[in-house]
Amino acid sequence: MSSRHHIDDFMRGRIIGKIEEGRKITDVAREFDIAHSVVSRLWKSFKTTGMCSRRHGESRVRRKQISRKTVARRLRGGGLYARRPVVCVPLTRQHRTARLQWCREHHNWTEQDWACVLFSDESRFSLSSDCRRQLIWRESGTAYRPENIQEKDRYPTCSITVGAGIMINGRTCLHVVANGAMTGQRYIDEVLLPHVRLFRGAVGDKFVFMDDNATCHRTLAVQDCLDSEGIQRLVWPARSPDRNPIENVWDALGRQVAG
Repeated sequence: MSSRHHIDDFMRGRIIGKIEEGRKITDVAREFDIAHSVVSRLWKSFKTTGMCSRRHGESRVRRKQISRKTVARRLRGGGLYARRPVVCVPLTRQHRTARLQWCREHHNWTEQDWACVLFSDESRFSLSSDCRRQLIWRESGTAYRPENIQEKDRYPTCSITVGAGIMINGRTCLHVVANGAMTGQRYIDEVLLPHVRLFRGAVGDKFVFMDDNATCHRTLAVQDCLDSEGIQRLVWPARSPDRNPIENVWDALGRQVAG
């Protein structure tokens, strides 16, 4: 049998690597023709110190290179798994203060208060088969059968932008934004005057209009139009969560279009 003192650092690293792969100490000792007790002490020392090399006087201690798989296996053993982080926008103290103030101003609103709010938004829908929400059940090895393949345009061009508004007891017509992007003037001519103004007249002075902070919604011309029509806007803090309930409508509509 080889002496413990004749095991160099390279050999120690190989021994530790074998045991980390799941090999038994007895088998590793037999493979390297080393006493079982020597391999056992080496393994215990490695688990305690994390090193497989020996210190010789004042010389620098070399450490074993641990593989990525070894690290991942040990993390999994401790209940840690690789997951994508939750993505959020950066918030300053002013953003948080504005959010808190908004919540305090509205937390006592009743259903009657919210019934006077018209929630509006625009959304884009693709008319080509590029939706990845649909899942299929298939047997293993049948991915390329015709019945399990969904056609998808690499560069989808068939899409439309639509806008609408909803209330507890009503909704606007669905407006298709044709021939270009939505601008401030188009927002006035195609949304505010023909749709929002009608709801303002029907609800009365308690009417509140909610839209998001999109650039086309926040022009001076848009604000002047709202002021001239006596339309009160529900102001949302900058970088606030999108709590507009119309997003649920868009989600349901999107699923219908994808189907």
